[in-house]
Amino acid sequence: MNLSAAQRQALSWVGIAVLAAVLLWLLAPVLTPFVVGAVLAYALHPLVERLVSLRVPRLVAVVVVEVAALVVVCSLALLIVPVLGKELPLIKAQVPALLERLNQSLSPWLAQFGIQFAFDVASLKAWLSQLLDANLEDWLGAVLSSARIGGSALLSFVGNLILIPVVLFYLLADWTRFVERVQALIPPRMRGRSIDFLDECDAVLGQYLRGQLLVMMVLAVYYAGALALVGFDLALPLGVFTGLAVAVPYVGFGLGLTLSLLAALLQFASLKGVLLVALVYGVGQLLEGFVLTPRLVGERIGLNPLAVIFALLAFGTLFGFVGVLVALPASAVMLVGLRRARTAYLGSRLYNG
Repeated sequence: MNLSAAQRQALSWVGIAVLAAVLLWLLAPVLTPFVVGAVLAYALHPLVERLVSLRVPRLVAVVVVEVAALVVVCSLALLIVPVLGKELPLIKAQVPALLERLNQSLSPWLAQFGIQFAFDVASLKAWLSQLLDANLEDWLGAVLSSARIGGSALLSFVGNLILIPVVLFYLLADWTRFVERVQALIPPRMRGRSIDFLDECDAVLGQYLRGQLLVMMVLAVYYAGALALVGFDLALPLGVFTGLAVAVPYVGFGLGLTLSLLAALLQFASLKGVLLVALVYGVGQLLEGFVLTPRLVGERIGLNPLAVIFALLAFGTLFGFVGVLVALPASAVMLVGLRRARTAYLGSRLYNG
């Protein structure tokens, strides 16, 4: 059977994709720090190239960009620390009183339907006091006990934390040469079309990432400002955290909503304050789903948000954490491939008769 050049190229790409998927599935635990480093290098290398274009030595540019990225990541993680530091004492002080009030209002209402229900406030108060009053030795003992039970997992986690910055440094330092070496592996007769295909994938993924970054920034400002307007004490940390966490569809929003509703319940101790916070989050979800994501992301690249969610879930199920990391690049490649396949089909004799 004689195949055209385009058909041979398509089969080659399918073969490469299948081989990559098999290797990803087999080597997922080992590949985690390398894939994380590669994803971060892809996102950060334009900044390195910008500094190099300003005559900054490449190694200095790499160090500056990587240190800045680590500072940002650590800062985002530390947003939750003051929240927990403020909420834990409030939980200890207010939750028993809240449960008592809930008993007084809920129990008589349920009794009308023959349902006998009541919170054991005394037991819950004792459990919270024991949990929150645990001293450093108790916490340290629990951590060490967990480490002994899952020592290999802990060692792997610590090893990955150390290895990721090292991988990121070397990839950023050699990114240009790395790309050139990969392109040199493509047969000369296929190189032009292949590089054009990869450039289109890069453009689609870059537009998606830039659009998603804009959505995150707008939502961080919205949540922080709107929560401050309703008198929420933790508006800045929880608002910024929620806005940035929407990068993980629904999971980030759900975590931010849960923390904020808990904090609102502890701060306001009334239904009105909790409903105001819930309203802020409801409007934010509508703003993200119907205005920001369609305009700043979907319209720019044609990648439907549902397709993004499906890709994250599917790749995560198949390949674990590594699959989540490669879901978006793989989606961009598949999107470009489907676009080209559709164009070829519409121009073929099969479609035109």
